[in-house]
Amino acid sequence: MRTLAALLLLPWLMQPAQAETIDITDFDHGLAGWEAKSFQGTTRYRLVRDGDTPCIRAEADASASGLFRRLKIDLEQTPWLEWSWKIDRLPDNHKEREKTGDDFVARIYLIVSGGLLFWNTRALNYVWASHEPAGAAWDNPYTDHSAMLAVESGADHAGRWRSYRRNVRKDLQRLFGQDIRHIDAVAIMTDTDNTGLRAGACYGGIRFTDG
Repeated sequence: MRTLAALLLLPWLMQPAQAETIDITDFDHGLAGWEAKSFQGTTRYRLVRDGDTPCIRAEADASASGLFRRLKIDLEQTPWLEWSWKIDRLPDNHKEREKTGDDFVARIYLIVSGGLLFWNTRALNYVWASHEPAGAAWDNPYTDHSAMLAVESGADHAGRWRSYRRNVRKDLQRLFGQDIRHIDAVAIMTDTDNTGLRAGACYGGIRFTDG
């Protein structure tokens, strides 16, 4: 999987969001506002229902592409990220810290633009890891400007909805040593281009809150 940081070289106008709860998914409007970015092949994304739960269904087959939304989030106002996801099964991937194993059945990707100084771009990946333990953090093997943080690990909860709540501002401070006060884009990605495997996941509601 190639880093999404290159997306931030594209210019856009960003309006700061003002609400105390910012719904990133907004299923009432389908996938409006989401854009696709492919690195290797195409992971299929579509809006479905898993029982009573609306979600974005992702299916990867030796592919790496993501969906992202350009939206400036003020982490001083809404530092908490809440989301849920569910995976079909866990691909066997023993090399998650290496380029040959930089694949994850589910990930949420937060991007901090460096603007014209693209080398200042930062990215934080919350991932469901195969073997790295929950709580583990490491540099992305493609760039040390992208940090990986395992929020779930192993196959024990495959096939079940899992919910999470993270203080993004604190995670960015811990992983990059900087008080980063906003992010500029949110992405979801299910990718298997390096391992050549198949994987499927559903992404439920994604929102930022003030706590």
